[in-house]
Amino acid sequence: MPYLMLILSAFFWSGNFVLSRGMHTEIAPISLSFWRWAVALLILLPFALKPLKQDRQIIQKNLKFIIFQGIISITGFNTLIYIALQSTTAINASLVNSAIPVMIAVISQAVYRERLTGFQSMGILLSLFGVLYLMSKGNLDILLAMEFNRGDIVVLFATLLWATYSVNLKKAPRELHQISYLASINIVGVLALVPFFLHDIALGKTFPITLPNVMTIGYVALFASVLAFLFWNGAIKKLGANKAGPFIHLMPVFSTILAVLFLDEKLMHYHLTGIIFVFAGIFITSFKFSMVFRNNVAGAGSPIKGQVK
Repeated sequence: MPYLMLILSAFFWSGNFVLSRGMHTEIAPISLSFWRWAVALLILLPFALKPLKQDRQIIQKNLKFIIFQGIISITGFNTLIYIALQSTTAINASLVNSAIPVMIAVISQAVYRERLTGFQSMGILLSLFGVLYLMSKGNLDILLAMEFNRGDIVVLFATLLWATYSVNLKKAPRELHQISYLASINIVGVLALVPFFLHDIALGKTFPITLPNVMTIGYVALFASVLAFLFWNGAIKKLGANKAGPFIHLMPVFSTILAVLFLDEKLMHYHLTGIIFVFAGIFITSFKFSMVFRNNVAGAGSPIKGQVK
């Protein structure tokens, strides 16, 4: 179940990247971020009121943690991604975003002394290679020729915030209800966005209420915010950030599949090769392989047994 939750999170977020880039001329980044989370909060509240009331003492006790998590994820990461997509492409953003699993590993080691196993390291590298192969269309020259700009640097900083948020989930109190936690950081994030949103309005940065704009906000609020965050947070609690991190590499995979299905793009050999490497890396990272060597007779080797847990 946690693996399915991670897959769905990556799927919902890949749609968020494509939509936010496609609508970047229609909706200003701060406005998109504010309305995304304001609507998400409206969706959450009917389900969150009772848990919030029951968990109010836990929330008060861990208020600093919740404020920090809300600011770096809701206010920070998401808003920075939208700002970056004003000046960079969805492909570049996805490519830089693929550094998240590596950042998670580094932060986990630095903060909690959690080291990657050999298989986890191999899995991250394999899935990362799959992403690079997919985006370069199997041609390294294309990858080397890609131009990175200011928006890509913003994405890189955003990925650092998201990696920190993910690793910090280890510190979330176990007795705190998932919906209480998400609603709490959502409230923090929206409140922190209010001054920036009002500043945008003062500058005349508004957007017309059209069906595409409303549908975009509806999608990013329900799927990329409420559901994706609940799934991601829940999966990390069960598996840990290091195991969950490589699933971020599914985002360009899903973007490719969506493009083939809905944009009439052709499925090429490099698509399949990249996707195979991504899934192979995730599989290796997600499961433990232990080789057990036993010598039944002195001087003689018994067969090697492979065990998957």
